[in-house]
Amino acid sequence: MPDEPQSEPPPCRRTAIIRGALGFAAVSTAAFSIWAFGSGLFSGFGGEGALYAAIAAAFIGFSGPALHRLVPGGGIGRFYRVFGPAFAAYAVVWSAAWFVMKSALGEWIGAAAGSLAFVGVLAVAQRRPVGFVQATAGFFALHTVGYFAGGQSMDLMVGLARKSAQPEIRKAWVTAAKLSWGVFYGLGFGAGLGLALSTLLPRTHSPFPVRSAAPSTDPLAR
Repeated sequence: MPDEPQSEPPPCRRTAIIRGALGFAAVSTAAFSIWAFGSGLFSGFGGEGALYAAIAAAFIGFSGPALHRLVPGGGIGRFYRVFGPAFAAYAVVWSAAWFVMKSALGEWIGAAAGSLAFVGVLAVAQRRPVGFVQATAGFFALHTVGYFAGGQSMDLMVGLARKSAQPEIRKAWVTAAKLSWGVFYGLGFGAGLGLALSTLLPRTHSPFPVRSAAPSTDPLAR
């Protein structure tokens, strides 16, 4: 009988984390550029909510070409089926926490609840996976470090902008500050994504032993 086709094996955890961090950093920088260069366009067209929706759409749209190899065996289409709903759930939960509280506490609640929503949807998409608790904890830690490191980087650069007397230099520093947040956030989120996808592996066999219908010829097996 011919051998059954073998699906592409998932990348090892270290490779998945590195690939996720670098790939999503590029995606995040591109998505944050909407905020850095075009936030003024939304002042009369939906405001902050429309800006957040556009950024979330950019994250989902750009992630497929950059990161689809993290989900083996399905190409870009399968990546979008797994990642798209998960990121949409994360974005809705995080944005709700931020819009309700608009404080550091809201950011922490959004990070925790958003991480749970994101990994939870990934878990459902991965078909009865194992490792949910480890994936959620790892994603939350890496994502949150990246997010708050990005915030610190932005605050530092905005402080430098305020020290300049030239409007063009101040504007350049503020733009760079927003993009730097995107870089750090992308590194953390992408590393967490790689960790989660390499941890949430589907069950490939039943946990219960399969009994053969044929009688055993070994007297010791009776």
